[in-house]
Amino acid sequence: MIRVFDIPLPLVFSQEQLKHAAAQRLAVRPDAIAKIALHRLSVDARKKDLIQFICAADVTLHTDEEQVYHRLMATKKGGQNGKKKVELVKPYEYILPKTAPLPQRPVVIGCGPAGLFAALVLAQAGQRPLVLERGRDVDRRTRDINRFWQDGTLDTRSNVQFGEGGAGAFSDGKLNTGIKDSRCRKVLEELVRAGAPEEILYRAKPHVGTDLLRNVVKNLRGEIQRLGGEVLFETQVVGLLRDAKGLCGLEIKGPQGQQILDTRHAVLAIGHSARDTFAMLHDSHILMEQKPFAVGVRIEHLQSNIDKAQYGRFAGHPSLGAADYKLAVHLRDGRGVYTFCMCPGGYVVAAASEMGHLVTNGMSQHARDGQNANSALLAGVDARDFGSDHPLAGVKFQRSLEQSAFLLGGGGYRAPVQRLEDFLNHRASTALGEVTPTYKPGYTLCNLWQCLPFPIAQALSQGVVMLARRLRGFAHPDAVLTGVESRSSSPVRILRDFSFQSSVLPGLYPCGEGAGYAGGIVSAAVDGIRCAEAVLQNGTGVV
Repeated sequence: MIRVFDIPLPLVFSQEQLKHAAAQRLAVRPDAIAKIALHRLSVDARKKDLIQFICAADVTLHTDEEQVYHRLMATKKGGQNGKKKVELVKPYEYILPKTAPLPQRPVVIGCGPAGLFAALVLAQAGQRPLVLERGRDVDRRTRDINRFWQDGTLDTRSNVQFGEGGAGAFSDGKLNTGIKDSRCRKVLEELVRAGAPEEILYRAKPHVGTDLLRNVVKNLRGEIQRLGGEVLFETQVVGLLRDAKGLCGLEIKGPQGQQILDTRHAVLAIGHSARDTFAMLHDSHILMEQKPFAVGVRIEHLQSNIDKAQYGRFAGHPSLGAADYKLAVHLRDGRGVYTFCMCPGGYVVAAASEMGHLVTNGMSQHARDGQNANSALLAGVDARDFGSDHPLAGVKFQRSLEQSAFLLGGGGYRAPVQRLEDFLNHRASTALGEVTPTYKPGYTLCNLWQCLPFPIAQALSQGVVMLARRLRGFAHPDAVLTGVESRSSSPVRILRDFSFQSSVLPGLYPCGEGAGYAGGIVSAAVDGIRCAEAVLQNGTGVV
């Protein structure tokens, strides 16, 4: 198979146009192509008067592919300026490690992306994993969350942070990642098998959308169960048992009360908001350290304005959909300010998991057809902000920020909201402009400087002006800021060694975003796969 790169295509193109463009690049007749499929499709919006797609395609020829490839590499068509335009590739195939049954059933703690994919690989390897999830299944969880968004009734066991699918199940379902790991393809293919749109296999910025992601999560669980795995909901790990060899069991609390579960291998995929579990691990002398993260607010604009800024006269073209953005700057003091988890046509959502704490996140449906665009607007924080070198000082910092936002919002999980122009001028908002906040169950106009630490508010005010130089209209006076975004990533890193195990408790595999080793659905899922492979390699089941 030959992969052909950098093929320009119009915003509306046919399979025949793709085939002819690839044939021209390969210097073969179109009828020499037996099969062609998109490998990657991205939007080239650098020239606002000529927006087009740039794609890579995988081509199977009727003729000798190696001969065609080597002929091309001897010409300018094969590459230019040191960049290959064609490449010989093999179809991706994930190969499971060959294993015998482990002496004891492996346990996966957490049912977010890392936990689900760790369990899936263990199940595919015939190990019948037991998955423990402190929250509820995705259907009941959805009902709990909708009730919270409607009337402010928070269930601390079942919310945007806790439950089947993890926090990512109630987000945009973005699947783009910065990691370079072939397992990313395994993740995407499994998601498609579970019901995600096939376009995620080739879109440069793939997303599923929270409306579709819920069924995908259920189908992944169903596959784990079909292969012999088991999932226990509303079951939390509250203690670790050890002997001379390492981990020998877990103390769990669930519907049947407190009990002991024997195991030698546990993948710890608890997510970034399991603060009580972080405390239990620290009390159990599991090594962990502070990890820098970022906090701030959600910023909302009219999606139509973002479309115009990014696509010019092509804004609204059905092939383009809602435009996104990703912006970052560094301030003079070295603090970074950036946008994160941008949700085109999405909604700002209540994401608290503790009573009396106000937390926001972003979400969008697959269609991304909401009136507003929103993104986290964040400033980096570290030990200088925490005021302590304690491993859990970042958690304490988050909690303080969330409690201040809850009080400023007036209680009832109403969010503090401010027009951007008012924020930049340090004055409370008394009215809104063209942007209406999407946050539910409600909001209170205020001055966000009263709940944000001064260094953070100052960094955001400086950063938003600088970011506006990179995206026209980003500092629109009527843009809306909703506080606070405090759960962008884990505030701790649970240390592990080269074998993916805790160095002080062999058999415990810190994993995913909560353990500080991933950031996003795909990277967390990949880390889950890697930890599952480590379980298979470190156990006595490897043959």
